[in-house]
Amino acid sequence: MTPLIPTPAAEALPFLDPFGFGRAACDYWRDTLERSVLFMDVMRRRGNQYLEHIEKTKPNVLGFEAEVLMDGRKLPRPVNYELLRILPPPGVETDLQMRPFVVVDPRAGHGPGIGGFKPDSEIGVALRAGHPCYFIGFLPYPVPGQTVEDVVEAEVAFLRHVIERHPETSEKPMVVGNCQAGWQIMMAAALEPELFGPLLIAGSPLSYWAGERGGAPMRYTGGLTGGSWMTSLFSDLGAGLFDGAWLVQNFERLNPANTWWTKQYRLYSQVDTEADRYLEFERWWGGHVVLGGDEIQYIVDNLFIGNRLSTAQLVTSDGRRIDLRNVRSPVVVFCSRGDDITPPPQALGWVRDLYEGVEDVIANEQTIVYCVHDTTGHLGIFVSGSVSRKEHAEFTANMDYIDVLPPGLYETTVSAAAEREDAELIERDYLLEFTPRTIEELDREVQHRPEDDTRFAAVSRISEINLGLYRTFVQPWVQAMATPESAKWMRRMHPNRLGYRLLSDRNPLMTAVPVLAERVRDDRHPVHEDNVFRAVEGILSDQVTRGLNAWRDLRDSASERFFLDLYGQPILQAMVGLGGDAHVHRRRPGAEPEHRRFIERRRDEVHRAITDGGSHEAVMRSVIHVLGGAPATDERNFKRLRASRAELEPGSELADFKHLVREQFFTLQQDHEAALEAIPTLLKGQTAAEIDAHLAHIEHVLAASGELSEHAAERFERIKALFHQAIDHAPEQEQEARRDAEASVIREAEAGGLARREMESLMEALPVTEAPRADAVSPAQHAAVQDAEAQGVESEIVASQDVEAAEPAAAPASASQAAEATSAAEATSGADASTPSTAKAGVKRKPGSRATPRRRSPRNTGKK
Repeated sequence: MTPLIPTPAAEALPFLDPFGFGRAACDYWRDTLERSVLFMDVMRRRGNQYLEHIEKTKPNVLGFEAEVLMDGRKLPRPVNYELLRILPPPGVETDLQMRPFVVVDPRAGHGPGIGGFKPDSEIGVALRAGHPCYFIGFLPYPVPGQTVEDVVEAEVAFLRHVIERHPETSEKPMVVGNCQAGWQIMMAAALEPELFGPLLIAGSPLSYWAGERGGAPMRYTGGLTGGSWMTSLFSDLGAGLFDGAWLVQNFERLNPANTWWTKQYRLYSQVDTEADRYLEFERWWGGHVVLGGDEIQYIVDNLFIGNRLSTAQLVTSDGRRIDLRNVRSPVVVFCSRGDDITPPPQALGWVRDLYEGVEDVIANEQTIVYCVHDTTGHLGIFVSGSVSRKEHAEFTANMDYIDVLPPGLYETTVSAAAEREDAELIERDYLLEFTPRTIEELDREVQHRPEDDTRFAAVSRISEINLGLYRTFVQPWVQAMATPESAKWMRRMHPNRLGYRLLSDRNPLMTAVPVLAERVRDDRHPVHEDNVFRAVEGILSDQVTRGLNAWRDLRDSASERFFLDLYGQPILQAMVGLGGDAHVHRRRPGAEPEHRRFIERRRDEVHRAITDGGSHEAVMRSVIHVLGGAPATDERNFKRLRASRAELEPGSELADFKHLVREQFFTLQQDHEAALEAIPTLLKGQTAAEIDAHLAHIEHVLAASGELSEHAAERFERIKALFHQAIDHAPEQEQEARRDAEASVIREAEAGGLARREMESLMEALPVTEAPRADAVSPAQHAAVQDAEAQGVESEIVASQDVEAAEPAAAPASASQAAEATSAAEATSGADASTPSTAKAGVKRKPGSRATPRRRSPRNTGKK
């Protein structure tokens, strides 16, 4: 094959180029040309892939087979969403008894499927753990007239269907909301809290005004553009549709170095190995979708600029307030310090917006867990394979533990098991640990600034003014000029979309590229990494990246400074009606009087219930006291709680067990000492053997996952002392029970003797000189005799049964005392009835005339 570049004979090279610079230059030049051809071929394949993807009716990038269960377009309030069931791949089995797992993908400009993009993804991890998996995706174009409320109602309907498909499990589905899907899921859970199990909110912004100075530049965009009027403008130009490519472009502007250089240069420099990975990601990144104009306007006005979700100011069209404090399921917030789209303050700020302290979180029965990654970017939170194998795998494995975790605020960390001294006690490669936190400690991540609230409140007011002016003077003209065809061409000509089309087979200028690329692959000459010119290329690339990053930092700092100076002016704030008071718009619902009254009522209820319950409450209270004494908890405590449920309430549902755990936690939280001192009261009525069995059960539960820490062992000694105190009081209770039983036996024996005397009095009234026939007795007398005899016998039988039931473990002395009391009672009754017995002996009765056989007393045994 003829080479692309002619080269001199190998024997002449040492003479022509003694130092090798010429040969290195030639090798580098040839490698550069070959890489350029291969790079253009990858771009051509990317364009073809894009065109093929957008022409599908239901495009997605799921890496798993799926079947459609519900089509949102057929709901009473139709939307372009659908519910899919993920089909397990070969070799993977799911257990229908396990908790269902539902992943909701973000609709923020890209197509669906990122949550199940590859085997090491959220769906892949859940499938390998045995969970039945479902996916909520969407179509490229919205249903005309659909709203955000319609989407939330559709997700609620999908979740109901998932629950109906699993009647055999009592656990509610675990729901994962990625990015923009996170706030949708939180809204749905606030409206229908009984449908949701644990929630995993990954990279989801919920508090849009929060952010760190010098970071989170996207939060300033609304102020720099004058509000949401531009959103309405682009929707009107799109004939009522908003092109998601504009949202993708905003994401790309955050990191111009990666968008314009680094991502492309990485492919160019490693084109022999990087092509498949690059194309796989671009299939999702370039799959732009369209949003309804009303949808995006609602999102920008109420969330991005208005920040009404985290302050409970959103109200549905039918009058229901969307208050995130209504969420009853545990919420796991996963974010990263390397995320410039949803930094930790925006992911976590809603907690401090709603609650003044962790006591409010506990009183509201909410469990909030947050995990902050140190380095991964926004997409890495739900795409990175390493994050999926580590954090997502641990979240999935520990969801049952998180579901019964007592209310409060916790920070979780993931550590490698191999690095720990107790590695043999850990089942998997990593250990998930939970550390209780306070709102003050959370503020270190949120970095809240009240003066910034004032500025963003001013932006919200100005946005409303500008939007009103636009709708009054400009919108009618734009809507009159825009047509569906013009909107279609505007979407096609968007720079992000046009770049894919130009570098595809539909461009005649790309015809030669695949031919040249095939020839290069057949005779490839890659240059070595130690080539001096290749090293210089890497240095120059780093300089380009640093230059673009410096420009980005300068742009962001200037934008931040302009925003702070402009909207921080007291005159401007006063002109829009704020008067410098941000609390008009950013109120904290937790500080409202009705919420304070709710907390006080809840505390009173818990305080009154300290002594309510029995042995189950005592055991669970003891276990929580011992395990709650550690500064951090982990999945090994879940083994102990799981063992407690298996032995304490094996037939109970998880919801009932969860209620028991939470109620006892509240009790300990309210008055710890009083709750502990009440344990002997809860055990009142138990025998010493039963109390000792409960204590043995606690020991077994605590030993379910290794030895206790020194601090936990000290707490357990306190529990032992309380149980021994209950055991010491148990004999007194048993003696009292025996005395009650003996008194009952005596009363029953006396009643039996009285019945016999009445019977014998009736018999004594008969003549003794002539024995009457049996049938001479009147029916009334005969019935009275039978009733009296039956009453006496039944009284004796009932008395004997009461003795057996009341004294299963009574001492022999107690039994002898009861027998003596019975004999004494019968002897007394016999002494008073000697004459009736003589008359009774002369009466003849027919066989079987007695309704109930009568037992004779020992005094009359053997008499005829």
